[in-house]
Amino acid sequence: MKVPSLPGFDQEAFDKYFKNTGWLMIARSGSLFIKMIITAVAIPNYLGNSQNGILNYPLVLVTFFMAACTLGMDSFVTRQLLQQPQKQHVLLGTAFRLRLMAGIISLPLIYLTYQLIGNYASKAPAAPIEYVAIVSFVCIFQSFNIIDSYFQSRVQGKYIMYVQIGANLLSAAVKLLLILWHAHLEWFVWILLADSVFLAFGYLYMYHRKGNSISDWKFDSTVAKHLLKYAWPLVFSAVFITIYMKIDQLMLDAYLGEAVLGVYSTVVSLSEGWYFIPMAIVTALFPAIMNARRDHAARYQKRLQNLYELMAVISISIAVLMMFASPFIYSTFYKPEYAAGARILTVHVWAGVFVFLNVASGQYLIAEGYTLLSLARALTGALVNIVLNVLWIPKYGMIGAAYATLVAYASTALFVIFVPKTRTQGWMMLKAIFFIPIIQRLVKR
Repeated sequence: MKVPSLPGFDQEAFDKYFKNTGWLMIARSGSLFIKMIITAVAIPNYLGNSQNGILNYPLVLVTFFMAACTLGMDSFVTRQLLQQPQKQHVLLGTAFRLRLMAGIISLPLIYLTYQLIGNYASKAPAAPIEYVAIVSFVCIFQSFNIIDSYFQSRVQGKYIMYVQIGANLLSAAVKLLLILWHAHLEWFVWILLADSVFLAFGYLYMYHRKGNSISDWKFDSTVAKHLLKYAWPLVFSAVFITIYMKIDQLMLDAYLGEAVLGVYSTVVSLSEGWYFIPMAIVTALFPAIMNARRDHAARYQKRLQNLYELMAVISISIAVLMMFASPFIYSTFYKPEYAAGARILTVHVWAGVFVFLNVASGQYLIAEGYTLLSLARALTGALVNIVLNVLWIPKYGMIGAAYATLVAYASTALFVIFVPKTRTQGWMMLKAIFFIPIIQRLVKR
């Protein structure tokens, strides 16, 4: 049976890339289901809103450094492996060592950041330094995730699926046991680190099972300079993206305390749980888009427009569904102390529309080599979110943070409209949001 084709993609090529997307979607769907049931529902109900806020604080803080420690290399290494598969061992070995060094350097920086927050914030951070120290080692273990780029470049999403589903099932089982054993909060903090350990060992196992060995990896200083030269703007982009996606949680804790953070964290989990979809689709279709850019300019633009349309349809459908389902979700699955999250979710979930488009247009910027532009728009989103949170959180609380997130995400996605060389992409995204190409095709019929 043939896979239905997406307009703008050749049937044969689409069959290949859709199958890869399918594997990625299965992996992420399994992760989403597990996350929704265990992380977003079971653990918050078990811990209560205050302790849930304490649990989430270390991960939010460390996430800023996790983004920096990837060195912005994931998509870039995938691109290099597509173009130069014969350099597999050098590219992976060099990228791994660079990321490992970045992870080690991040440990004292995380400690210093925690101390600065404690010294200058109006209240002490929600979590003790011991919890932050435990979670900080995620920055080291995530270095092994560079193996993901190898499987992406080979269009072998099913192996990513095996790793992610296996790691998440193991993590979920341990978390359930901790709940049944009435474990102390600290055990759940250790599981935040264990999640990255499970994933790292999974990637190592699958990589070796496919006949490869990390002992073949080699570090090359010339390749390292090349990777850092082209990827450094993406490092800062990743940091700024993390800022505008996570700063609201740190600021809510600073202004309103860990109980509010605990409630808001459930909103973020439910809203951002869908963000695996654009990542899976774009990751799988990126080779097809790159090939079109190389061989056929008109097809390249057509594929980008169709990609934006697909992102808009899926994200808006999710936003509408979650907006109407939020009262039911919070009244059915959460304790009364989390009830305020229902109203916040109806706003926060619409930010996902711009996340979907941002992920898609981000691949265009990488394909064109506009890494500095990626940095500029990420910085814009970070500044907008910080300013709006400072203005709106003290006055409006959680709903202010949700609206700040929505505006920041929109400003980031549509930033390209204000740059002449990328303005066309901005208009393509706007047309996709309002379903204009789809309506035009329906009218022509």
